[in-house]
Parts: sequence; structure tokens; C-alpha cells
Amino acid sequence: MSVSATCLEHPDKVPLPPRHVLYFILPLAVLVLSGCAATGGLDLPDMADWETRQAILAETDEWEFTGRIGVSAGDEGFNGKLFWRQDGVVFRARISGPFGAGSVFINGNRGELTVTDRNGAVTDLHDAEVELRQMYGWTIPVTSLRYWALGIPDPAGSAETSFGDDGQLVQILQSHWQVDYGPYRDSAGQLMPRRLTAVNDDVKVRLIIDDWIFR
Repeated sequence: MSVSATCLEHPDKVPLPPRHVLYFILPLAVLVLSGCAATGGLDLPDMADWETRQAILAETDEWEFTGRIGVSAGDEGFNGKLFWRQDGVVFRARISGPFGAGSVFINGNRGELTVTDRNGAVTDLHDAEVELRQMYGWTIPVTSLRYWALGIPDPAGSAETSFGDDGQLVQILQSHWQVDYGPYRDSAGQLMPRRLTAVNDDVKVRLIIDDWIFR
């Protein structure tokens, strides 16, 4: 993402929106302004073996990544951008690209999820994978993706894991999903996933992570 010298020009000439609109704009502004701030983040501690790596990353709950996402589900699909921010148990995800100039925002935690469409309409999700498929024709593994992106299984359920000759995780089988990992890259002082593919029946989610920031 390229950023000009200032993210907002001539703010004194921009009229303020009506107050009720601010309730929708302000949460989105946090995501937008995160791209304007130049923050290097923190380095992760040493993760010499799988048990240590799994334990550290499962407890790491303040981070974000930017990347690219491709989804195919039956006859539907798209390629776009994904921004994900994790703050404790709460996450905020922005998916942009498949909706013209608009974006979809998915916010919440494992128990409470909402999706906000490009028109600002907010919908509560009770079964995110099923309801996203009904709404848009595609779906992503919302609740487990925060762990799979880090390169560990979701601790909420059982999983099978496979490793390469170099000791790096190459596959997770969990919750009817098969997650395959491509190359890793150095991020925050440790090797972190660069590319992963998650498949479930006719749904295929491809994710390329360009930048990690840990706090």
C-alpha cells in the first residue's frame, strides 16, 4: 500500500457527516488509518520447536496482517484484498475487491459476529460460514482463520497436523477443512506463513500474507 505524505488533505474543508453516520464511519476509520501509520511492531520470541511455537502464537492476541485473498465456491468467486486485525478475542476484517468500490467488514469474536456491507447494513451472523455463503455465494472459515493464518490449529477443536522435512507445518486438517501451507517468510524475527490454501468441499480459499505486525 502506497501512502502519500499525508493521509488526509485539507481536513478543514471537509464537512462533518451527520452524527448517526459517525457510528458507522468511526470503526471503519480505525482500519483505514492503520494503513497510514508507520509502525514496525514487535519481534516475536524465539520459537525453537512446534510445542513452543504453538503455545506462543495461541497466546499472541494483538496483531494484524494485510494480504490478498482469492475465494472460489461453486460457480462463485473473487480475488481481493484482506486486512485482519486481532485485539484480544475481538477481530476486525476488511475484504475489498469483489464488490466494486465497496468492501465487506466482518467483526466480532467466536460467539458474536457481524457483517457490514458496502452500504452500511449490519447483519448478525449466527453460523458465519453458512450465512456468508447464503448472502454472497462464497464463504471463508471466519472463526478459525485467525489461528490458521498464524500457522497453528484452532485450539477450540481437534486437528491433524503434518510437517515438512524442515520441521515447518505444511498441513492442518480441522473442522472439515484442509489447510495447506506454502513458503514461510521472516516476519517479526520468526518464520511466519506467507501463503496458505484452505479447502472444504467446493470452497477454496487462497491467502497470501504480505505484511505481519505484532504488538
